[in-house]
Amino acid sequence: MSETPRQPRADDPAAGERVRPARALLLFAAALLTGGFAGLLGSVLRIVLARADVFRAEVTAWAHRSPAWGWVVPVVGVAALVGIARWLTRRWAPDAAGSGIPQVEGVVRENAPLGSRWINPVKFVGGVLGLGAGLALGREGPTVQMGAVAGQRVGRLFRVSAADVRRLVAAGSGAGLAAAFTAPLGGAVFVLEEILQRFELRSVVITLTACSASIGLTYQLLGTAPNFHVPPVLPPSFLHFAFYLGLGIPLGLLGAAYNWFVLRGLDFTGPFTGRRSDLVAAGIGALVGLVEWLLPDAVGGGDAIAQRLLDGPGTLSALLGLLVLRFLLGPLSYAARTPGGLFAPLLVVGGTIGALSGLAAHAVSPWLLPDPRALTLVGMAGFFAATVRAPITGIALALELTGVSTLFVPMLAASSVAAVVPTLLGNPPIYDSLRERARPQDEAPAGRTAAARPS
Repeated sequence: MSETPRQPRADDPAAGERVRPARALLLFAAALLTGGFAGLLGSVLRIVLARADVFRAEVTAWAHRSPAWGWVVPVVGVAALVGIARWLTRRWAPDAAGSGIPQVEGVVRENAPLGSRWINPVKFVGGVLGLGAGLALGREGPTVQMGAVAGQRVGRLFRVSAADVRRLVAAGSGAGLAAAFTAPLGGAVFVLEEILQRFELRSVVITLTACSASIGLTYQLLGTAPNFHVPPVLPPSFLHFAFYLGLGIPLGLLGAAYNWFVLRGLDFTGPFTGRRSDLVAAGIGALVGLVEWLLPDAVGGGDAIAQRLLDGPGTLSALLGLLVLRFLLGPLSYAARTPGGLFAPLLVVGGTIGALSGLAAHAVSPWLLPDPRALTLVGMAGFFAATVRAPITGIALALELTGVSTLFVPMLAASSVAAVVPTLLGNPPIYDSLRERARPQDEAPAGRTAAARPS
């Protein structure tokens, strides 16, 4: 007696590999449209944030002309903008708080709802207010979640299966990351390594299609140059690899500590709900505004800081001060629970650790140890691996952001150790921790949003 062939479920990774040509073309078109929306939103956000950074610098410079009272301008101004960003998030789309990556992972892995229909407007406007004001957060937070929302809505418009909607959500998040950093490979690897955590042909094709559409539009609006200009870096010799492996140890230890600070910051602000959370966010904004008054170049997402590190490491004291400041400022900014990501601040902290290590090593043995600029790049990738536990994504981002390909093997060496150290310490990846902390909030208006997540 013959058995009836098993029909794969719609959400089975093996399901849909053999698909009718018409459906395949429809899914391909949906992926292209998803990537196009993500690229447009991400590129426009980058343009607006670049102008906001210029405006913030001009206002701070103007305030410094009156030292007696000028400090009030950044303190009150940043507090007001961050408070408004928090109010918008709390009132209209609580799921837009934070990076959005835990929310996207919940949709893809657990079939959770993506949230309010207001997520994209709130993510965009709240991101411009908070990041433009100077919070040490990354622009990839808004772009990842906005791309995911685009994928969900396009999938429903095209009436694809529920499993393919989730694939489009994941692909849209990668397309958003690609637009944020002009990093199509980083966006695609991020989806497969962090969001889906599997390499399955159908998801790979959808993700690559969306990322290619996103980056094509981004190139048209922002150009094709890498985010950072890096002078040529010589490939390391064999003697250097032991040092790169060793660098992974402090990167791993500090990565675990950084995750702890992020979670403790949310522990502090989490109990404050309603208008009290707006006031707490405004208070955090006031602290960031004070830092902006004292050190105008130390706030914001950190692109300018990373470029200075890559141009030349500076002095040991300056690097140590920058490391301490950014190590605390990132978790503090994230605790405000406004739209903003962790990726960009992680790269800055990692680059600072690498530059500091390189400069210290050169002071001891300049003939034996690598170029400090090389360690800056390796530190970016290694610290990302330590906190997120997605080493290939971190390496891809570091390579695409700088256009430097001679340090791939050192990045592999440092990232492998940096990912192992916090794992041995029992420190989970930051987005796993944030996803587990997801819980309903009473402040979400009934019928307007899904359950809010403080991450």
